[in-house]
Amino acid sequence: MRPLDIIREQWQELDSRTRLWLGYLLIVLLAVAVGWSALDSKVQALEKKRTGREAVLKELLPLKFSYQSARQSADRLNGRMASLRPDDSLAKIIEEIGIKGKSVKIAAVKGEDRAGYIEDAADIKIDGLTINEAVNLIYRLEKGGRPLVIKKSNLRVRFDDPTRCDLNLVMALLRPAPVQAKQ
Repeated sequence: MRPLDIIREQWQELDSRTRLWLGYLLIVLLAVAVGWSALDSKVQALEKKRTGREAVLKELLPLKFSYQSARQSADRLNGRMASLRPDDSLAKIIEEIGIKGKSVKIAAVKGEDRAGYIEDAADIKIDGLTINEAVNLIYRLEKGGRPLVIKKSNLRVRFDDPTRCDLNLVMALLRPAPVQAKQ
């Protein structure tokens, strides 16, 4: 005999009440299997969504840090632009720092065109500085409250006095470009 025939015979030999309870048990087992299958597919879909979002998050985190650093830099520049007075010039800024050598020569040069900014550029030559004064001057220019760009610098030690040096700077003072009226 085949196994299916054996099961059918044993089913027929059971009384009706036992068959009814076994039928209910079979229905519950099938319902549990269907429910488990539905939950498993839902869990797998959620797992795929989670891994996808983790991948997106891994891509976005470096972008977040880049954005924050760019925003901080832009905020610093905006703060420096806000502190700029209309009468500010490179000569005045260097004079305010208070570091002077034997002579200071400032010659205006043409600045680059930048989007939203006007550059007041100058070639600055300061003779007879000590190395410490030169470093302090450059530090104060870079870290000062005004929007300055040091484009080129050249520090030369003097032959006649090795404790002194000559500093050549090409600098630009950034000013906001005038806003054109919309027509």
